[in-house]
Amino acid sequence: MRKILVLEDEENIRSFVVINLKRAGYQTIEAGTGEEALAALKANPGIKVALLDIMLPDIDGFEVCRRIRAMDNKIGIIMLTARTQEMDKVTGLMTGADDYVTKPFSPAELTARVDALFRRTGGDETAASPDEISDPPFLLNTRNRTLEKDGQKVKLTQVEYSIVKLFMENPGKALSREEILDTVWGKDYFGELKIVDVNIRRLRIKIEDNAQKPVFVNTVWGYGYKWGS
Repeated sequence: MRKILVLEDEENIRSFVVINLKRAGYQTIEAGTGEEALAALKANPGIKVALLDIMLPDIDGFEVCRRIRAMDNKIGIIMLTARTQEMDKVTGLMTGADDYVTKPFSPAELTARVDALFRRTGGDETAASPDEISDPPFLLNTRNRTLEKDGQKVKLTQVEYSIVKLFMENPGKALSREEILDTVWGKDYFGELKIVDVNIRRLRIKIEDNAQKPVFVNTVWGYGYKWGS
């Protein structure tokens, strides 16, 4: 079964989410507080995706996201929020979330987002043959889904890994935001283009020597990004 954590303090919303995810074939683990969610993650190995509400009675969803990322960079994280402010969306992504869904949302939209993120985390993949992409100082291992820089492992989320893989497979090629969105998030993604920019910003912090003066992930103004000069 495909395991997913659902953190939502409002029981009626949580029940609505859980019912629809179960219909889509997911095994759901429920939590009503941030602390319950963190305990559930430790007690239930194999969870591939977590849905995190932001407004909670104890620690908020942003803090839960930070703590999850401190433990696990591979799990997919979607923030659930009733807020529409741009800063909340950006904050969620910068703390380590892979996507966000604004309430109210339809069952079809939520399931599509979860399905797409589950695929990106490798949840539907069978083991691939060993393979590496070398572009000094980087070494990308496509079997283990890891990135090294100068021999040191870089901690990436699965979305960040997918972006790096796309770049390293297309060195020097200008990739539009739309192309990156379609490849990494999927053509059925319901969200906005800015999610690409926020993830690029987060990626630069991790791989560039100076994120303010990027050398590896360069901006193609008015179009998108490219790997290298």
